[in-house]
Amino acid sequence: MTIKRILKWSMLVIFVGLVVWLFIAYWTSSNDCQRNAPNNPMKAILSCEYGVDNLQLRELEKPSRFGTDFAGVVEAVGKNVTDFKTGNEVFGAKDGAVAEYICVKADRAIAMKPINITFEQAGSVGVAGVTALQGLRDKGHIHAGQKVLINGASGGVGTFAVQIAKAFGAEVTGVCSTRNVDLVKSIGADHVIDYTKQDFTKTDQHYDMIYDLVGNHGFSERRNILKPNGICVLAGIGGAGAHPETMVRIAGNFWNAFRSNFSKEKFVFYIAKLTEGDFGVLRDLMQSGKVSPVIDRTYKLEQTADAVRYMEEGHARGKVVVMVE
Repeated sequence: MTIKRILKWSMLVIFVGLVVWLFIAYWTSSNDCQRNAPNNPMKAILSCEYGVDNLQLRELEKPSRFGTDFAGVVEAVGKNVTDFKTGNEVFGAKDGAVAEYICVKADRAIAMKPINITFEQAGSVGVAGVTALQGLRDKGHIHAGQKVLINGASGGVGTFAVQIAKAFGAEVTGVCSTRNVDLVKSIGADHVIDYTKQDFTKTDQHYDMIYDLVGNHGFSERRNILKPNGICVLAGIGGAGAHPETMVRIAGNFWNAFRSNFSKEKFVFYIAKLTEGDFGVLRDLMQSGKVSPVIDRTYKLEQTADAVRYMEEGHARGKVVVMVE
């Protein structure tokens, strides 16, 4: 048993070290956006005018568009597509979404937009909605009657998580700052803890699940407020973008998940997978009125950089949306 433990701990240290190295390498490396088009072109056929004789071979800049979540109207469909047709209002997720047009496979992460949801709202669902759904359902095994605490309840994923947990019949406690207490109550939380006034790990409450989007408490602190055999789903590190605590919290998630191998209470982390089925689930939840995306601010396409800067400040309430005119 002692040898097995030594091997497990050694593997964890190596793994965490590798993760840290990869993140350092990523943040210090250059990317395609820093290269000039002439040095990194791609060949493409352009139809400059009508007629086969006018097709021209040109070298163009490789597309490196930004963003993932989208909502819009179907412009055209492939000949074998039967689930969608021109004019359908849809939402989903695909790399390069912050653009006037995007090409999406019909059997991937896309679904019909509910008529009771605006394009702005639908365009905010994507990664955040799927992350909340998969974390609560697939990793937390949520079911009716459970007591669930959501740390980071007012953010992009958090606002979805509160509503999805309520839709599954859980008793939800949301953790947020003073300015967001009313917001978290308004989307269905049964109880709200203002972290500027009270530490949620120092109450007499115990939970079946902690859905943690911040990771600002230690293993023992969170374990102590979990019920026997409870679970802590490690879903984030406290806001978008890199901040001073980023590396520490990433390493902490791996470390806590490993430590929970030796306790009844489990800590798990995951990476969401974008699937057509889960977008269908989110569509149904929105259509029934059980989930309504929360929008903080809306920006124009040319203001995308400002939108990202605001989001990375870490104080967005719900989602930040970029609109394409």
